[in-house]
Amino acid sequence: MELEGIGKLLIGGAVLLLVLGGLFLLLGRIGIDRLPGDLVFRRDNVTIYFPIGLMILLSILGTILLNILLRR
Repeated sequence: MELEGIGKLLIGGAVLLLVLGGLFLLLGRIGIDRLPGDLVFRRDNVTIYFPIGLMILLSILGTILLNILLRR
């Protein structure tokens, strides 16, 4: 792979991360950061958070979006 191709790949990845970061900030502001099904364990000064409900929702939305975009 040429350096030009690697540069384009890195820029594309950075743009994708920027869009995902903005999406997560937006979801947090409208209250979708804690859904039913999310597991939170708290002990003393340690908190462990498993966002299972959010991951299921994002997986379903991603599957629908990819099926729409990649259908031939």
